[in-house]
Order: sequence, then C-alpha cells, then structure tokens
Amino acid sequence: QVQLVQSGGGSVQVGGSLRLSCLASSHRNSGYYIGWFRQAPGKEREGLACFYGAGFYRDYEYYSDSVKGRFTMSQDKSNNTVYLQMDTLKPEDSAMYYCAARTTMRWSLEAADYGFWGQGTLVTVSS
Repeated sequence: QVQLVQSGGGSVQVGGSLRLSCLASSHRNSGYYIGWFRQAPGKEREGLACFYGAGFYRDYEYYSDSVKGRFTMSQDKSNNTVYLQMDTLKPEDSAMYYCAARTTMRWSLEAADYGFWGQGTLVTVSS
C-alpha cells in the first residue's frame, strides 16, 4: 500500500512554469514507480510521464510526445517525493493532474497499470 499526497499547481499564464509535488508514504525501495497523468474536462485521462527500470544511479524516465521537452520529472528519495516541473505551459495543458504509483518495472502510461492515485491538483493556463 502507498498513499500519495499532491501539492502545487494553480494558475499561470501561457509560457509560464509550475511544479507539482507528489509525496509518497512508502519509500521508492519498496518497489513503487511513479507516473503523472492529467485529465481535462470531457477528455480521457492522459499519461504524461513515468519512472521505470532501475538504473545503477537513477531510475529511467519516459515522457509522452505531448510534454517531452517541456515537462521534467525528478525525485528526492530522501523524502519520498516526486516532482513534475512544467515549463512553457500552454492553454491545452490546463487539466487536473494526478500522480500515481505502480509496481511494474517496465514503463507504462496506462492508467490501468497504476493501483494508487493522488488526490489530483488543478492546473490552469490562461492566454
């Protein structure tokens, strides 16, 4: 079991930046990998980015084409927190954002692969 508590988000103008945080109750060494998703009104939940694998120094990262080059994941294992830095934000980035945890090592942006979810945080990008 792992509990995820999100913070960050809010409103920003086009081209601005925001950072989301996801605090996990269980340490990464317990075998959980974090992914980030978003869901805009009337749209399906979209997978954005995830950690996967277990590199010697760090986990690997995978990004969807819609955010690659603009969003960056990072994690602080000392305090069980994963971050999503969002830069060059666009109006179409406006959505409810969720972090989620899965146990499979292989990368995945499929919501069904994630068994634990944060409460969500709203991001609004205005032009």
